Amino acid sequence: MTPAHFSISAGFILGLTGLAFHRTHLLSALLCLEGMMLSLFVALSIWTLQLNATNFSAAPLLLLAFSACEASAGLALLVATARTHGSDRLQALNLLQC
Repeated sequence: MTPAHFSISAGFILGLTGLAFHRTHLLSALLCLEGMMLSLFVALSIWTLQLNATNFSAAPLLLLAFSACEASAGLALLVATARTHGSDRLQALNLLQC
């Protein structure tokens, strides 16, 4: 395993473990998701460069566009949650309560 592949895999796994085990604030969960998407973007970019395939050259940009849309939707949910509940703590959110 090359150092580049190891660092990409480690970044994705760190984001996944942060998302799984550190769920106190909604902002930290969103940052973990963004870290995972960034490592996927870098991995997909390196993969297309190593293959020298121009067919997949638009795939990293498409992933980056979807990641930006996911980030904007997450920040909109964060603002709406902070306005209605007063904080972004995930323990304060109760989905069964209106």
